[in-house]
Amino acid sequence: MLNILYEDDQIIVVEKPVGIESQSNRTFEPDMVSEVKKHINSLSPKKGEPYVGVIHRLDKPVGGILVFGKTKEAAGALSKQVSGHQMEKKYLAVICGKPVDNFGTYVDYLWKDGKNNISKIVDKGITDAKRAELSYRVLEELEGEEGPLCLVEIDLKTGRHHQIRVQFSGHGTPLLGDLKYNPAGPKVAGQRNVALCAWKLAFTHPGNKKKMEFTVKPQGTIFNKFNKISEDSPTSAGGGMNRQKQA
Repeated sequence: MLNILYEDDQIIVVEKPVGIESQSNRTFEPDMVSEVKKHINSLSPKKGEPYVGVIHRLDKPVGGILVFGKTKEAAGALSKQVSGHQMEKKYLAVICGKPVDNFGTYVDYLWKDGKNNISKIVDKGITDAKRAELSYRVLEELEGEEGPLCLVEIDLKTGRHHQIRVQFSGHGTPLLGDLKYNPAGPKVAGQRNVALCAWKLAFTHPGNKKKMEFTVKPQGTIFNKFNKISEDSPTSAGGGMNRQKQA
């Protein structure tokens, strides 16, 4: 199950499938942290539970790239990159409708309702409201049975709970397949999850300080309807996917 994009003695980079939790939610369902630990145990003669540091998470219905620290020092260094906005996280999404502009930035304040596991756009002055920022650009448009759809690339500046899903829904173009934030939205045959993929991740290696860059191709029937994905060419958004670069 574990698709490893890169691994050394300090970090491991994997592709999370849709429908799998990033971290255990105290059920018997599989999760990525447990799978990484199983993998490390299978390679190491050492007994006991290995250390796996969670750096960032993806929602259960979202697939894409995750990096974990295999030591506390590596995890700490990567976490500092996240908090310092030095880790590049880009997503591909299919949205219902078309934004007013082909590219832009959304800045909102989100409040998390932990009891119902949702987030909402609220006024800045609301208690516990957190600033959320992302930028986007429209890569391709098509008219389908579901109505007008757009493939967008998203550069996530902050990592709030359900941020991309909440902000695009709040700005009138919810993600296709997102039943939580667009329950009355169109359904697509063969697309059971939110049309969102963490397709690119770039960061500085905590040990050798080299620039690391990883990309994967989004999974799902709806993504393949777009030329930018199906072509998988060097000039497309999906060009050279499932690859790693070091600088």
